[in-house]
Amino acid sequence: MKSLKALNHPLSRVEQEIAVLDQPVEGKTFEGFLQEQALFPLKPTTIDILQINMGKMCNQVCKHCHVDAGPDRKEIMTRETMQHCLEVIRKHTIKTIDLTGGAPEMNPDFRWFIEEIRAITQTAAIIVRCNLTIIVANPKYYDLPEFFKKHRIEVVSSLPYFSAVKTDAQRGEGVFGKSIRALEMLNAVGYGVADSGLTLNLVYNPSGAFLPGSQQELEQQFKKKLADGYGIVFNALFTITNLPISRYLAYLMSSGNYENYMEKLVSAYNPVAAMNVMCRSTISVGWDGFLYDCDFNQMLELKVTAPDSQHIKDWNSEQLHQREIIVKQHCFGCTAGSGSSCGGATT
Repeated sequence: MKSLKALNHPLSRVEQEIAVLDQPVEGKTFEGFLQEQALFPLKPTTIDILQINMGKMCNQVCKHCHVDAGPDRKEIMTRETMQHCLEVIRKHTIKTIDLTGGAPEMNPDFRWFIEEIRAITQTAAIIVRCNLTIIVANPKYYDLPEFFKKHRIEVVSSLPYFSAVKTDAQRGEGVFGKSIRALEMLNAVGYGVADSGLTLNLVYNPSGAFLPGSQQELEQQFKKKLADGYGIVFNALFTITNLPISRYLAYLMSSGNYENYMEKLVSAYNPVAAMNVMCRSTISVGWDGFLYDCDFNQMLELKVTAPDSQHIKDWNSEQLHQREIIVKQHCFGCTAGSGSSCGGATT
């Protein structure tokens, strides 16, 4: 397999990735597997989750980031686009608002947005996907744990491993130590503590070209190691399979692991996981307001197939419920083994 740059120079990065993801794996396609289950075209079951990307700016540059986020990224959601999101939340039954990035906290209107969401609904869950190190990156973020607590935010944070060596290798030197300090600050206000009502979940994704192990077993390991070594507690661990897009796809191809990894995903295809893929209950909102079936399709710039409802300002529930979900070979990542979603294993 050629490197991404060698595929076709005039194509954009996204076009090159899609060209790769249009290729069958040993003659097999994700669409073909869905057809065998009578699941194609894949359709939504409901729209319970609104996942909102608040921008690609981040204080970290993680090796496997599918958003390709970093300090140099300037894409940021405007307050105007947030107002359109608030209108959808106000008029429709959205059970979960999932704020992601980059580091969503770096958006200058981040706190305002959460306050406005809470003014509309006291019952919807608000998730913030916090990379932990942002909490200790600058004094202006030190009070984030208290802010999260005030607004009953569910904090979901990536921690590649319970040791510094593996975590820093994937996310940058010193990240593990900073993450531990941030976790201590979250624990101090009650996050992850039994009966506090403040949810702190961690996310694990493999650092190499392999699938995650058992979510239950890894959770037990993480809980023991973090408690024994640092006194850290948390609620649950989510295992997420790395999908072959963006930086991770580039890694797979440059290291010669792409074909082997895709074969692993295909051979681990789980029909039950296919029925429960997160795109069937989620709409992903890009930093610029465009709508996607999931966060991964967003990074591939594959807008929803609802022709008159491709932007948050044009939200049309009927069209979005009736749309066909766009699938390509990267979708095998969500259906391998126990399944994978932004909430961890699906089966």
